[in-house]
Amino acid sequence: MLELAILGSLAEGPLHGYELRRRVERLSGHTRPVSDGSLYPAINRLVERGLLSRHSEPGAAATRRHVLTLNDAGREHLLERLRDPAPHEITDSSRFFTVLAFLSLLPDTAGQHAVLRRRLEFLETPASFFYEGERPLRAEEVEDPYRRGMLLTARAVNRAEVSWLREVLDGGPDGPSDSGP
Repeated sequence: MLELAILGSLAEGPLHGYELRRRVERLSGHTRPVSDGSLYPAINRLVERGLLSRHSEPGAAATRRHVLTLNDAGREHLLERLRDPAPHEITDSSRFFTVLAFLSLLPDTAGQHAVLRRRLEFLETPASFFYEGERPLRAEEVEDPYRRGMLLTARAVNRAEVSWLREVLDGGPDGPSDSGP
C-alpha cells in the first residue's frame, strides 16, 4: 500500500519528501500514520529499482531538500499495479481505497471497470467476521451486541459500496459505462 501511495502521489508531480509524507498520511487518514522509518526505506527501494528519480535543491536554511520524481519506468509500474492489483489490494478496504484513489490514472475505462468488477465480486461473496462451522453468521443470528454492531456496520458499508460500484459500472453519474461515449 505504501509503495502504491508513493507512486500514485508522485504521478501528480514531483514532491519533496516532507510533502510526499503529508500526502500519503492524508490518503491513509489518521488510522495509519506513516513513520519516517517506513516511508524513507520505501522511497529508497523505489529509487534503487529505478522507478523514482531523486535530486537535491537548496532548502529554506542550509539544508538541502530532496525532490522525488516518478520516471517513465515508475509510471509504467504504477499503471501495471493499477491494472492488476494483488488480491489483498482488492479484499482489504484500506488497500483498495489506495487503488481507488489513483484508478483514474489508468487511461482506459475498461481497465478501470475490470478492477471495480473484481471488488464488486469480492463484496458480493457471502462473508462474516463470525462463523458457525463454515456458514457465515448474519447480524440477526448474533446475540452479543458488540459483535452484532460490527456486522451491522459492515453490512451498511458493504451495501453502500456495492451500490456505488454498480452505479459506476452501469454508467451512472460517477462514471462512464464500458460502451463508451
